[in-house]
Amino acid sequence: MESFFFRHFVLLFFIVFLVSAIATFTWISRAKKAGLTGKDMHKVKDHPVAEMGGISVLLAFIVGVMIYIAIRIFVFETSTTITPLLAILTAILIAGFIGMIDDILGWKIGLRQWQKPLLTLLVAAPIMAINAGSKVMSFPILGEINLGYLYPLFVIPGFILVGTNGFNMLAGYNGLEAGQGIIILSALGILSYLTGSAWLSVVAVCMIFALLGFLLFNYYPAKIFPGDTLTYTVGALAAALAIMANLEKAFIILYIPYILEFFLKLRGRFQKESFAKVTADGSLVPRYDKIYGLENLFVKIMNSLNIRTTERKAVYCLHGFQLLFVLLAFLI
Repeated sequence: MESFFFRHFVLLFFIVFLVSAIATFTWISRAKKAGLTGKDMHKVKDHPVAEMGGISVLLAFIVGVMIYIAIRIFVFETSTTITPLLAILTAILIAGFIGMIDDILGWKIGLRQWQKPLLTLLVAAPIMAINAGSKVMSFPILGEINLGYLYPLFVIPGFILVGTNGFNMLAGYNGLEAGQGIIILSALGILSYLTGSAWLSVVAVCMIFALLGFLLFNYYPAKIFPGDTLTYTVGALAAALAIMANLEKAFIILYIPYILEFFLKLRGRFQKESFAKVTADGSLVPRYDKIYGLENLFVKIMNSLNIRTTERKAVYCLHGFQLLFVLLAFLI
């Protein structure tokens, strides 16, 4: 029986990966023909790179979750968790739509900084509507407190806002956003399984395989950029998983790098770019004397240690930094 279930899920994840990879490959040429391209800021030569790659990830994730719902109904003959699955799917679709609007309009003339948080609150609506999560939360010193209606009215929107907008801040390097998403969702998926929410683990793995299919083309040197379509959907899913699996503490720990990024960006009044300067030999040097982002920080550290700083090394450093908080989340 276990091998029967295993085969179904292996096939599911393979389909998600395949859909993502094929859709990404197809979208690259279509995006270039439509003029949806951007400049790769860390390359010496200026080659146009396809934008809005998150569309393929979103498509693959939708296909994966719909197949999973079909498996639960027709193979496992159970309709439990279908409502929260549809709520997650709706939330991710809203997040993806908002991301697409911002991608199409462009980061300079797109949504204003104050508009993005307001719009992403719409992502919380489906999660709030099904009264997801546990209203009893444990706080330092105060102990366990039943938040009642404060949980769906304030806690859920708060986590969705942080998850969606926060994940969008640490970006701009080849493979960074997809890699960070894989790390964070892997941690939440494992923790969901260990705490008795295996169905949420399947949802997390669907997005992980969608990201892996995309990463084939987004890894250095990138042939496609993720855009807000990807960052909003991945961030929204991370927050939704944390709420439904009662992993709010783990989520906060996993998001510490993004919280740090927020305050570093705030230091520059959100006007300073995360990009480094690229030299003639393709290595990176700091753009600013002060630190306005974790990306700037690691580039500056490697330069100070006389290490030839490349985009790949900067991304590896950021992934390694994220893994420290994954370990901390498991320990706590």
